[in-house]
Amino acid sequence: MKKHVLIICLAALMLVPASNVQAQYRKKRATTEIAKDGENKRQWLGRTADTSWRPTLGGLYEQVTNTASGKKGKKTEPIIDPSGKRKVREAAYDTVWKFTSFDAKTFYFIDYDYNRFRSLKWERDKDRDWGKFDPVMDYLSSAGRIPMHLCAVFAVNPSIKDQDLHDELVAKAQMEAVISLDYFRDILIEKEMKNKVSYKVAEIDWRYWKDEAFYTEEQPTEDLIRVGLIFDFSSKKIDLLPSAAQGSKAFPEIKFFPNDATIQESYVAELDELATYLKQEKGLEVLLTGYCDNVGTETYNTGLSRQRAVEVKKALVLRGIDEHRIEVLYKGEDDPVGDNNTLSGRMANNRVTVVIQ
Repeated sequence: MKKHVLIICLAALMLVPASNVQAQYRKKRATTEIAKDGENKRQWLGRTADTSWRPTLGGLYEQVTNTASGKKGKKTEPIIDPSGKRKVREAAYDTVWKFTSFDAKTFYFIDYDYNRFRSLKWERDKDRDWGKFDPVMDYLSSAGRIPMHLCAVFAVNPSIKDQDLHDELVAKAQMEAVISLDYFRDILIEKEMKNKVSYKVAEIDWRYWKDEAFYTEEQPTEDLIRVGLIFDFSSKKIDLLPSAAQGSKAFPEIKFFPNDATIQESYVAELDELATYLKQEKGLEVLLTGYCDNVGTETYNTGLSRQRAVEVKKALVLRGIDEHRIEVLYKGEDDPVGDNNTLSGRMANNRVTVVIQ
């Protein structure tokens, strides 16, 4: 009897390491999959130049537009806006309060935290409190198959100057906005609503969005600002974020002599014209970007291009243009328009570009 018990105990001891190995293997495999998933996320968060990679979270756009209509999936555009930080103004959009119907030719804005869609998804339909978004849901419920374009917009606090931190915040905002819209999509499907809804996620320039209010109102302190939702009910493919400067007047570049930041007399009339235009179009601003040729060190050239843009800004301020309406960038020897191996090419690269925005 003792002999049988001993054999059983030995067999059990031999099985324990095997089970441990299997458990460790399963754990290692799971960890590897998690790490792989994490690496994929890091790759997704880190890529900036190529916009073709941008995900749609399992075809979010296709699922929303086609699941409701019963059609098969088709190739559509990504929901993350590829054009970067948009310069649009809050004043360009109508607001929603107690509307029972909407104009198909009008763009609307609600300062609504779209992350709220996450918690609303898990509530019973009768318990959901949509808050400011309630008029929109009422309209969607009553309008039948009305099409809708919806864009979640966010901004990074303009006080943040660190580009790496800015990029991290943008990646975070894009991810959470896409997920929140995915929850909203689930709610529409749950409610068996037949509306064809398309989605976008975009970053906007907070200072530009608030316009003069940026300088008179208390500004948010959080790093990431969830601005709200822009939408309309048009059946056409449209841009919900049209530039405030769309159709504005174009101005030529201001050229400089090599190794010099002095504005030549020949450009005085052009600066007068630019200042007059900005005074007439009070809703517009100007972006001045300085450049130079590649003669000299990179540090020197960067400083020289900055000084050129600053000199043009000073000239506009002297002509009565408010400083906050003038944005200055400097790119040194980057983005040449001429061949730096020739005199004419270097002359072409010593410039300040003028862009109305």
